[in-house]
Amino acid sequence: MVEASRANVNMKNIYLIGFMGTGKTSVARELAKQKEMTFVDLDDLMEIKEGLAITEIFAQKGETYFRDSEKKILVGVSRNDFQIISCGGGIVMDKDNIALMKNTGIMVCLSARPEVILTRTKNYGHRPLLNVDNPVNKIKELLKERSHFYALADYNIDTSDISLKEVVKKVSELIV
Repeated sequence: MVEASRANVNMKNIYLIGFMGTGKTSVARELAKQKEMTFVDLDDLMEIKEGLAITEIFAQKGETYFRDSEKKILVGVSRNDFQIISCGGGIVMDKDNIALMKNTGIMVCLSARPEVILTRTKNYGHRPLLNVDNPVNKIKELLKERSHFYALADYNIDTSDISLKEVVKKVSELIV
């Protein structure tokens, strides 16, 4: 059954991109389980590599260092096949990352309205870009800044008003 699924997928990897709080990790984990593919979370790999939490990497080493490290991790991960990969929200801001993801799989962008993102992320202190006075404005600003990058995805699914199960089903239907 796994081999048949692999033949139908007709790509190496599925990259879930999008802003924080859109469900990338939850969807990737569940989809990988259902499709019997390998689940990969780039943020988890970053934390393991650095021995620091994402917030600590940003605080101690800065966003430029984080993005460079993230790119190296993506290059390594992309060498493997048949994975569902949850990507960090800003990974698309590098054209080389986009080209690599497109060359080694398909990109599915998960999106949500700013207010939904804030609700989903407000109780998590590990979101360094939202540790500001007015997080909803920061979300809107970052979404606007990244929108043209997110638009380069092969598919886009708005997760604002649908359940995890429904999102997984929609992504699954795209890759059959």
